[in-house]
Amino acid sequence: RHVPPKPTLPSACWDGRITTGPPRICLDESDTVSARQSSDETLYCEAEAPMAVEKEKPARESSETDLEIEDTEKFFTTRQRELYLEACRLVGVVPVSYFIRNMEESYVNLNHHGLGPRGTKAIAIALVSNTTVLTLELADNCITEEGILSLVEMLQENYYLQEMNISDNDLGLEGARILSEFLQNNTSSLFTLQLSGNNFKEEAAELFCQALSTNYRIKSLDLSHNQFSDKAGEYLGQMLALNVGLQSLDLSWNHLYIQGVVALCSGLRANVSLKKLDLSMNSFGNEGAAALGEVLRLNNSLAYLDLSSNNINNEGLSKISKGLELNESLKVLKLYLNPLSMDGAVLLILSIKRNPKSKMEDIDISNVLVSEQFVKILDGVCAVHPQLDVMYKAVQGLSNKKNLFTWTSPVKLIQSYADQHKISVLDFFRSLNPSGETTMPVGEFRKAMIQQNKVPINRYQVRELIKKLGEKTDMVDFSFLKMTKA
Repeated sequence: RHVPPKPTLPSACWDGRITTGPPRICLDESDTVSARQSSDETLYCEAEAPMAVEKEKPARESSETDLEIEDTEKFFTTRQRELYLEACRLVGVVPVSYFIRNMEESYVNLNHHGLGPRGTKAIAIALVSNTTVLTLELADNCITEEGILSLVEMLQENYYLQEMNISDNDLGLEGARILSEFLQNNTSSLFTLQLSGNNFKEEAAELFCQALSTNYRIKSLDLSHNQFSDKAGEYLGQMLALNVGLQSLDLSWNHLYIQGVVALCSGLRANVSLKKLDLSMNSFGNEGAAALGEVLRLNNSLAYLDLSSNNINNEGLSKISKGLELNESLKVLKLYLNPLSMDGAVLLILSIKRNPKSKMEDIDISNVLVSEQFVKILDGVCAVHPQLDVMYKAVQGLSNKKNLFTWTSPVKLIQSYADQHKISVLDFFRSLNPSGETTMPVGEFRKAMIQQNKVPINRYQVRELIKKLGEKTDMVDFSFLKMTKA
């Protein structure tokens, strides 16, 4: 019987250091866990753990059986659990049963578990050689700077973890310093980092921006619900002018007022990689909107822009509309909870009509009350851009006239067509996709549904259909529909 070799692991040292060498867990006198140890002693406990799996596995030996492989995997899993339990014992924390059950899964959610710095350290030690966890959620665990130090030490050895959420841990300036040092020398596989609600201020923004000016591995960064203001906007703008890796940036619920957003936009004009930007809840007003309008005129990489609740009125919206007349990349624009009127809404949709190269798919002005005249104008715009959908609050006086939302269910119309032509509903949807696949981007699906002439359907019915087929991932999926003929 094949016996797995004795595994080795980068040693995990409980004074916060993770080093390479023989597997060892050490507990120094600062960790007052074991009353049996004197205050001037250091406890060393040999702890075997699974060796890191090489990215290229060697070819199997001819004598190796499936049973032996399965036994080896069980061995690795068992040793990892033993390592975690031993780590918990040495730092004096109760093991998290959820983590024990799921440490071999790709997604581990430990949000709101009250881990603290020592519980986080135990988790980090167990993950040093883990090759299965790709996404780690650690929000709201009071992990402090000590816990962050353990995590970044782990990331220097773990090349499999890709996404990490450490939001709402009140990390402050010291936590930002530890993270920025890690980002400056990042060789891990981490590409998504969520840092929302950590009480980061201007000094933290400067540290992050220095690190991200040269770090192109991070693709998605969430800095929402922090204390960034105008000076932070300057740092972020400088970073965006240099960074060519970041694709998604969330700065919502900060204090980026006029000067902050204007400075941010100076960097955005030169940026060629950012595709998604959330600036909602920053109250930068019309001056900030004017700077963003200039960005839209020049930038052709941004596809998603959220400007909700920023005190933008029709004056500011007119500046944004001017930029949209020339923009060829933006697909989603959210303007919810801004003090806009129907006149501003008309300017907005006409800017899309004037731009034959516009890729706009979704506009959210769902707090704006419009008129039937606006709806007629929108019909004309959608004739030119069938992929477009505009969410508004309601139509004035609609209750006394024809209700736009009393049409037959689109599903029933499609089912009726399928019955008549003796095909399945799935066949109908697949006929809309040139590739014949059962998933489509929302914009392409909306355009195909409007342009097809088999089933009479309008954009409101298409909107209802998209909701039924799912729009959370910007894709519609009709693979669940029965393939049998109706």
